[in-house]
Amino acid sequence: MTASRRITDPVEAMAQRVAERVVDLVLDVVDLNAIIQRVDLNGLMAQVDMNALLARVDVTALIEQVDLNEVLARIDTGALLDRIDINALLSRIDMDALVEQTDLGAVIARSSGGAATEALDAARSEAVGLDQFIDRWVQRALRRKQPAPVAPRALLDGAATPPAPPSHEPPVPPSEAPAGEATK
Repeated sequence: MTASRRITDPVEAMAQRVAERVVDLVLDVVDLNAIIQRVDLNGLMAQVDMNALLARVDVTALIEQVDLNEVLARIDTGALLDRIDINALLSRIDMDALVEQTDLGAVIARSSGGAATEALDAARSEAVGLDQFIDRWVQRALRRKQPAPVAPRALLDGAATPPAPPSHEPPVPPSEAPAGEATK
């Protein structure tokens, strides 16, 4: 180490410590809020190149941090819809082109077919209910103790006997049943 170096190194270190101490003392005395109030922020912002600043922003990373559900929860959809001119929106729709692309025959067939099917199902259901109602009254009029078969005997011979419809009368014990008929 040279002689000049031996002198300058400790002097530089001491100058560094003095400078740090002076800065600390100045900052303790100076009111930073008063200095900031004197700064012309509009003038400062006029000197900033916003395009260059925004070019450095990673928009994708910024958007990934946004909670869209929270943003959408804050939107007043009623006020938004009030601002929409429905008439202007509908005037932009080409109704002729829309009708041309629609197969009205298929739409009518589907809707009327569905209605016809529902009407037929309702009629069948009513017919079954009416049939059961008449069967109960016939059974009462003839004073039969056993429920009537659920299907004609010719249909029952080849298949297992389907269960009888529920009866409001208690079942008849096998000893009291007429000959040739089994109780259910």
